[in-house]
Amino acid sequence: MTSGPTMTCTAVHTASDLRARHRGRMPDWLKRPIPGGGRTGAVRAGLAAGGLHTVCEEASCPNRGECFGRGTATFLILGDICSRACRYCHVRHGTPLPPDPTEPDRLAAFVAQIGIRYAVITSVTRDDLPDGGASHYAAVVRAVKGLPGAIRVEVLVPDFQGDPAAADTVLASGVDVFNHNVETVRRLYPQVRPQADYDRSLALLAHAAAARPLMPVKSGIMVGLGESAPEILQTMKDLRGSGCTVLTIGQYLQPSAGQVPVREYVTPGAFDRYARAAREMGFSAVFSGPFVRSSYHADGLFREAGTNMRQVDDVIRMTAR
Repeated sequence: MTSGPTMTCTAVHTASDLRARHRGRMPDWLKRPIPGGGRTGAVRAGLAAGGLHTVCEEASCPNRGECFGRGTATFLILGDICSRACRYCHVRHGTPLPPDPTEPDRLAAFVAQIGIRYAVITSVTRDDLPDGGASHYAAVVRAVKGLPGAIRVEVLVPDFQGDPAAADTVLASGVDVFNHNVETVRRLYPQVRPQADYDRSLALLAHAAAARPLMPVKSGIMVGLGESAPEILQTMKDLRGSGCTVLTIGQYLQPSAGQVPVREYVTPGAFDRYARAAREMGFSAVFSGPFVRSSYHADGLFREAGTNMRQVDDVIRMTAR
């Protein structure tokens, strides 16, 4: 199912790369104007009026101005308080409130109001709930998919503590893309994701891929946390081995002084080489760059994945003749 890249690990970070270490200043390739205007005001007003949350705001995503300006957002359901405390994440943690049964309809109403055709649904981690919030996810997906028109829905789910039944609940709701981020390399989990488990995340992705073999299964990796290039390549191989077909790779940026610091600013050239390696491994769609986040331009990745998967199917059919 997988094949190793033809490039070597050392080719990802060459001697000519500027491997800028964190000194309180970002390198030039991470400096850009914050876009505004467009539909930003309408999106923010609609979210506030509907009592809705986005991961864009809660996690201080650097792309939120651009996405709001395009009329897109990644919805954060099940409240804005996480039951875990990952050391890279800016979302509040503590004791969450019970799920709001009105949220699915309120979110669907906002999607219809703004005219969103591709909705990304994510959540805080809810280890306090018996199913990890899976039934609430399913209710939100069904509400959005029930709107007029062909609206695509991508879910970015927590690990549900490894419960395959919870994953099945979400998969049965009609999702178009199943996304779960592995986030970082195996070695860094104790420091960065102490309440998560690398193998558990891979197993969740493998379960989704086996249950829905024609559906894009997606994951994301952050770089700049102290990982090595060989570790990133191994993580990519592990994801492909689990049936993951869509991959995002982006620069970790410390959202506040309370999170782990940036250990390295990875160069645009290195991101390009990671992307080439991922395509050589067989990922059908890859988005790799300093500002890339898991749900950034998710609709474009979905189209790319679908096109490439159809091309693979055509080759299989022709070979079988």
